[in-house]
Amino acid sequence: MQTTVTLERIEQDEYVREVLPHSFEMWNDGRTFDRYVDDFRSVASSTYAKRRPFTMGLRENGKLVTSCKNYDRELRWESSSLRTTGIGAVFTPKALRGRGYATAFLGAHLDAERDAGRDLAFLYSDIHPAYYARLGFIALPSRVVTVRAESLDGRAIGARAVEDADWSGIRRCFDALDRQRPWSLRRTPLVWNWMRARWNAPSREGTQAVHLVVRRARSVVAYAIGRRVLRSDMFVIDDFAFDGEEGRALVPALLRMAAGDLRRVGGWLPPPFARETLPRGSVRPRTEAILMVAPLSQLGRTWWAQTREATLAARSDSTWSADHV
Repeated sequence: MQTTVTLERIEQDEYVREVLPHSFEMWNDGRTFDRYVDDFRSVASSTYAKRRPFTMGLRENGKLVTSCKNYDRELRWESSSLRTTGIGAVFTPKALRGRGYATAFLGAHLDAERDAGRDLAFLYSDIHPAYYARLGFIALPSRVVTVRAESLDGRAIGARAVEDADWSGIRRCFDALDRQRPWSLRRTPLVWNWMRARWNAPSREGTQAVHLVVRRARSVVAYAIGRRVLRSDMFVIDDFAFDGEEGRALVPALLRMAAGDLRRVGGWLPPPFARETLPRGSVRPRTEAILMVAPLSQLGRTWWAQTREATLAARSDSTWSADHV
């Protein structure tokens, strides 16, 4: 019998039916199955996800054997812009593992992305980074930091909950900090909308979303996005930024306020310039969500050749946890 293998876009309903019941065990993160499905549909139905095929898969004789999510991003490198694809949730059902389906799928997918003019692919590996390294991905430093809340400035700074009218100022504040970095994942308006949808989703059991902003006159000078996780006794940072020296000085007090009566503040080690606003704290490697990149084009290879040494030696991580796909 002749075997036919094809790389295809997977429609939303088929992905919900054929993939999510199996991947739920691995990636539910405390959600019910209905919430897990709702969260997927929310992203898959967004304008951001509709820019290009969001769910891709490999079929063998018509049967879906492995799949992934496909995120459209840009990497800003000084004055250049690299077209970038983020690969998330690579999944093969247990009964089909060990047959090389994921390797064949990712190879075909990366070839298709290269042919489509993509300069770079990235992913966050939860298991077996060495597997992705064999496919050409390079692991970047991926760490977490924890500081004692009481070590942060406890003064009142006039912070308040984020309102809809604050988001344009938050974006400007983020951009002001981000421009100081040699490279970063650019946040377009569609990317911001995707992130806001995730941040504004109902809180998971045992967590409380906390989104705070500080304004001076009409300008946002600092903000913090995250969640209080009761079982960890920690405020977990998803994102923060500041504009100017006044904003920089306000960050510790802002994070202290976000923590409330919890004892710790932590999360992914922030990127350059943001990292320097935090006390030294406890820093350790992450065992999950390890950032890996694969240059696909000549521009991508040039970017990596020129930034490799500084990126691998940096005391800060390269992306925010909010960029996780």
